[in-house]
Amino acid sequence: MNYGDMKSHFNELLNRSDITSALTTRFVDQGIARVQRSLRVPAMENQNIYTISGSTQHVTIPSDFLEIIDIYHSGGAVLERISMSRMQQLKQEGKTGTPLYFSREQSKFHLYPYPTSGTVTLNYYAEFDAFVSDSTETIMSKLASDVIIYAALTYAATYYLDEREALFEQKFTTLINELQLQADDQEMNGGTQVLGSAYTYED
Repeated sequence: MNYGDMKSHFNELLNRSDITSALTTRFVDQGIARVQRSLRVPAMENQNIYTISGSTQHVTIPSDFLEIIDIYHSGGAVLERISMSRMQQLKQEGKTGTPLYFSREQSKFHLYPYPTSGTVTLNYYAEFDAFVSDSTETIMSKLASDVIIYAALTYAATYYLDEREALFEQKFTTLINELQLQADDQEMNGGTQVLGSAYTYED
């Protein structure tokens, strides 16, 4: 289902004559944002690979970053997350080599010890691809269009003081829980329907 189809179906379910195109877009976009905050499925996974060519204290977090899955260096194991205060203490030693720890500070992941070569791989949950026009169709609009629509309906119901708000909220909760449970089951059981990382970036 593309962006335009989702908005049309939203309007059909809301069934109000006083809805405007601008409000429809606002509610659907709010619905997308809500689903994005709540859902964690393989289709949202992304990967960024950083090539290290000199002593590196940190890497930049991708602009579409939502939540980390793991981060590791080509020369060792998965990095352990520590507090920023602990990171600052370790940095006083100034060691280089295979990184073992990371901490987040705003738009950066600090690494320690400082890697001087190899690659650092970041696996993370990413924001949905943007809908640039009504004809845009994304992985998430194919996978979760009904969840997005009912999330949008909850916002519309609040705006209009619609008595169906509880119904829309219940339907949204049911749908998103079903989708999350399906994804979790497939991950646990190694099902063939599991979707891998959508993109890989190399810096």
